[in-house]
Amino acid sequence: MPKMIFVNLPVTNVAKATVFYEAIGFEKNPQFSDDHASCMVWSDTIHVMLLDHGFYSTFTTKKIADTHAVSAALICLSRDSRAEVDAITEAALAAGGREARDKQDMGFMYSRAFDDLDGHTFEVMHMDMAAATAAMQPEAAA
Repeated sequence: MPKMIFVNLPVTNVAKATVFYEAIGFEKNPQFSDDHASCMVWSDTIHVMLLDHGFYSTFTTKKIADTHAVSAALICLSRDSRAEVDAITEAALAAGGREARDKQDMGFMYSRAFDDLDGHTFEVMHMDMAAATAAMQPEAAA
């Protein structure tokens, strides 16, 4: 079995959150979804579990963070191009998300960030590895 990651996110409305995540390119896996949870697939090894607060609370005794007010995590998604970074961010905004900060362009890396409906922050980035390597060479710094 390959190593996998499941990011569990508390959401106030599973149905609305599911629609949002579908709008930005995730696919729902109905096998692991019901009225209290949606398993959203990003890739074969990366899944986001959208859990209503009651179900999420069965996994922790900690208070659920209000991610509209505090940062609990920053989740970074890589894309193959700047255009794909813009496309997923624009899809998130059209689906009700909020742009979390201004876009950042470092030349070798380009990123944007958005909050989902529940305030969970996603940073989407594209990195040109050849340009990043060149930028970190000693002669590039001189």
